[in-house]
Amino acid sequence: MDFSHWEQSPRSSWRMAVLIGANTRTYKFALGSALLDAAAEGRSEILLRDLAVPYAMGLVRHIGQAPQMRLRAERGESDFLSVAEREAAESLRLGSPTEKLLAAAIRSMPGMVMQKFHNLPSGGAEVPHRFYEVTGRSPEQVVRLSRELRDIAQSEQAPTLRGELAARWSIVETSFAIGIGQSLIDEGVAVDMTTLQITDRQRRRSVTGVTDAVIGFQRGLCLICTEPITPGEDDIAVDHVFPYSFMRLLRSGEQDAPLDLDAVWNLAPTHARCNGPKSNRPPTREEMTRLAQRNEAIMQSPVPLKKTLELTLKHNKHSSTRPGEWPRFIQHVRDLL
Repeated sequence: MDFSHWEQSPRSSWRMAVLIGANTRTYKFALGSALLDAAAEGRSEILLRDLAVPYAMGLVRHIGQAPQMRLRAERGESDFLSVAEREAAESLRLGSPTEKLLAAAIRSMPGMVMQKFHNLPSGGAEVPHRFYEVTGRSPEQVVRLSRELRDIAQSEQAPTLRGELAARWSIVETSFAIGIGQSLIDEGVAVDMTTLQITDRQRRRSVTGVTDAVIGFQRGLCLICTEPITPGEDDIAVDHVFPYSFMRLLRSGEQDAPLDLDAVWNLAPTHARCNGPKSNRPPTREEMTRLAQRNEAIMQSPVPLKKTLELTLKHNKHSSTRPGEWPRFIQHVRDLL
């Protein structure tokens, strides 16, 4: 069930880098976006100072929307985010980073975000594929972009990867916000089924779309047919894997609390053409396995999606939150029908 063992491909490695692992700041999302832009142009290398421009501008655009690090963390005047906050207004007015912001980005990127982008959360391991190498000496350092990065940036799934990155960025920065962030950490997220937006439970503030938030944990594939979902080409639906019409039956079961079939654990992006014929039928054995794998992958990510799934398991007396629990839980739900 380990996310890293599903598929040994550059796309899977990219998703591990973006979706898995603790986030104390949002730097890797700004770097990931800048890397995809450069690689989409077919470039095999780019000066660090040129890569620093979209990296810095991505961060200053987000600074005005939500915190980019935990607010209780201490930082000095020369900290990159401190510089970015001071230079944000002028950089946005100019449409490019100020000299001070650009210099701070160039100085901090190699030893900070670029050194850690490929890291996995434990044991000093890295994702199986590398997407760049930094060579040379300042101020003329060069970032060499790998063939693997260029391939995924130019692939049909590139829009999906961009959407996943933007969704994860939104989830992480929202978890840094005072009040809202604590709600997400303590209570997980809810889903507004009228808009298919993930929200915090207390204020019902929209965080990001369900599809973008979870499709990476499905490797960009439809849960029903297992073929890629291509934004802009495929109509996308969010499927209740266990149909919502079964809610009445589940309420009569033995679980401690009624199972919420509108929750993240039971919602999966699919092709609309696959979702329509499925209608109200229960999931097949294969679909149950894929849902369990997807949920186990989400459990490897940080809060709040992980917390949301943990709470689903905790509310059922037949389940625990230990790794490998989702196949048992999903089979238990099927047995209640």
